[in-house]
Amino acid sequence: MTKHVLFAFLLLTFQGIAKAQQISETEKLASTAKIWGFLKYYHPQVADGKFDWDNQLLEILPKVKSANSKEALSEIYLNWIDGLGEVPPCKKCDKKSDEAYFDKNFDLTWFYNPDIFTTKLSDKLKFIEQNRFKGKQHYVYAPYKEVGNIALKNEPEYKNLDWTDPYMRLLIAFKYWNIVEYFFPYKYQTDQPWGEVLLTTIPQLQSASTEKEFHSALQELVVKIDDSHGWFRAPTDPKTYFWPAFKTEILNDELVVSGFYKDSLRLNCPLKKGDVILAFDEIPVQDLMEDNESLVWGSNKAAKNRTLKYCFVRSTKKSSRKVKVLRGNEIKEVKVEYFEVDALRSKPDAFKSWKIIQDSIGYVNMGKLERGDVEEMMEGFKDTKAIIFDIRNYPNGTMYHIAHYLVPERRNFFKMTYPDLDYPGRFIWRDGMQCGSFKNKRNYSGKVVLLVNENTQSHAEFTTMALQIADNVVTIGSQTAGADGNVSNLELGGGIKTSLSGIGIFYPDGTETQRKGVRIDVEIHPTIQGLRDGRDEVLEKALELAKS
Repeated sequence: MTKHVLFAFLLLTFQGIAKAQQISETEKLASTAKIWGFLKYYHPQVADGKFDWDNQLLEILPKVKSANSKEALSEIYLNWIDGLGEVPPCKKCDKKSDEAYFDKNFDLTWFYNPDIFTTKLSDKLKFIEQNRFKGKQHYVYAPYKEVGNIALKNEPEYKNLDWTDPYMRLLIAFKYWNIVEYFFPYKYQTDQPWGEVLLTTIPQLQSASTEKEFHSALQELVVKIDDSHGWFRAPTDPKTYFWPAFKTEILNDELVVSGFYKDSLRLNCPLKKGDVILAFDEIPVQDLMEDNESLVWGSNKAAKNRTLKYCFVRSTKKSSRKVKVLRGNEIKEVKVEYFEVDALRSKPDAFKSWKIIQDSIGYVNMGKLERGDVEEMMEGFKDTKAIIFDIRNYPNGTMYHIAHYLVPERRNFFKMTYPDLDYPGRFIWRDGMQCGSFKNKRNYSGKVVLLVNENTQSHAEFTTMALQIADNVVTIGSQTAGADGNVSNLELGGGIKTSLSGIGIFYPDGTETQRKGVRIDVEIHPTIQGLRDGRDEVLEKALELAKS
């Protein structure tokens, strides 16, 4: 009896150990993505371009899928690494650097996951890190060293990408995941930890039964970097869209008519400013929002809403659509005509980039102002009590010229981080440029008001930060797009394109701007009633503050 009990106990123990050693296919593939990317940028022979590295992945994947235990999987990786050639000792690698590092992004602790890797493999990966490649990376470079964001090189185009090959689908995704892993300055801020993203993306890629499903899985992967610069384009995207005569905004989670592209089209449109749109072709707007949410990129909700509305307001057909709206307390159903985009373009208005409005207050449309306009503008504004700079648009590189008149000395307005290509995954702090002027003895002495909203993105946010260092300045509006820093454009192959913020931008005290947006002193949002009344409530608040 005792022998039978002991045998049963040992059998259960061995079964438990065997079960513990088993690794799911998704976990195996995720570990392959990490090792493949690590070797791509760290192994001296691989980072120097001595292998067809994409092909190496395609060859190793079938072996990985056949592994039935941690030990077998690690042995496959060890044999692979041994076949790549020598990793010579790197004497420079252990020298202490004088650089100030920003290491919130840096994480190679996955080396030591005991559920996936053996100690021997973990130690091998650590050895490669300690003796990593130093030199010109074969796959990435910094086009402008004074900036530092990366660009890709020596990556195949795959003009005839066979999306039906499951390994090719993984290859494209793994390539992108590793670019983010090592060269995206804001990886640490993603809602879903970046290491976990693979575990949700891989099953989507494997189950894709159409090219569109494959592209949608990639788009969802891109969306998870939570970056308003992270747009996505693929060959299955419609080539042409048609649009209604009206513009929309999402206010308090409701889709609202905010204006019209042309007055001539407005006259024939049955909708009015302030109408709340409830449905398109009998599909509730809330359902359309939920259906498209996972495919909309953005650093924060305000930026995502800016893009989300286009997903279902536009159409791939020119025919009219049935639209249900709430106007006051009345629900109306109307047919709305759709147009080609050229029909919506209007002539530029005659408004100059700047003017004096109520009670000696200057107003500047920063989206129109050119560098050559600044001197004349500031001369015209020299006796005003306040200047309102409207940055709810995309400026034209005028901030340093304007700061010359607003800031009486050279001042810091940002600091930045950029990727260390000698130690991928690490980022280096760098002091930013200054703006302002010692030479200008007649600095503007009135109040400065900056207007911002979700359309204030990237260079617009950078411009706002530069003007915020003036002495008598207030920023009003709502959360900006939260995407600052020079953009890295990425072509992943097969006509699939995307981008990401390539450097980190912070206030001089280290405060983040990514995802959060710029600092706002007075928060104010447009309202549905304000739209109905044709009011610009943010500008109204600016005028109130300018007069006070």
